[in-house]
Amino acid sequence: MRVIAGKYRSRPLRSLPGLDIRPTSDRLRETLFNVLCAGNPDALAGTTWLDLYAGTGAVGIEALSRGAAMVYFAEASKAATGLIAANLKSLGIASGFQIVKSETAKAVRQWDSAGVSANFIFLDPPYRLRDEYAKTLVALAESQLLTVSITVIAEHEKRFDPFAEYGRLCRYRRLDEGDVALSFYGLRPAR
Repeated sequence: MRVIAGKYRSRPLRSLPGLDIRPTSDRLRETLFNVLCAGNPDALAGTTWLDLYAGTGAVGIEALSRGAAMVYFAEASKAATGLIAANLKSLGIASGFQIVKSETAKAVRQWDSAGVSANFIFLDPPYRLRDEYAKTLVALAESQLLTVSITVIAEHEKRFDPFAEYGRLCRYRRLDEGDVALSFYGLRPAR
């Protein structure tokens, strides 16, 4: 596993042994960031991200590598939060991030209370925990974390549909790649 592009391009990232963490593959991360950047290498400059169910931190680290100003990582596993910190340290990243060891819904409430707002939110719960998609997307839709130009991306199994609408969030694109898919959500247009 490596950083795909940007300041830390080709630098390796570590993972934990076993199946407890399923990092977003290099190929899927490359596809995700190609879609978000749409040919503009500076498209993510100065943005704020939430990397929920962060695991190794690969998605948030990729965002930092491509110019994000701030990434908030949420992860419930102590081993994984240590791994995220180790991956950031190995790249020499000392600022522009916050790691919260917490259940995602609790982290969302914490950041909402602190007045955080995000441009991009990536969520990748363990595939077996399908209820986490609805729980997290509902919590996000009810929060003040969402900016007008918010993009929420959910990684999920291709055969699973996390549904198209959650309050003011609605899916505007689904991208399938192999056995996985990315669902892109934005704010519902005003009526």
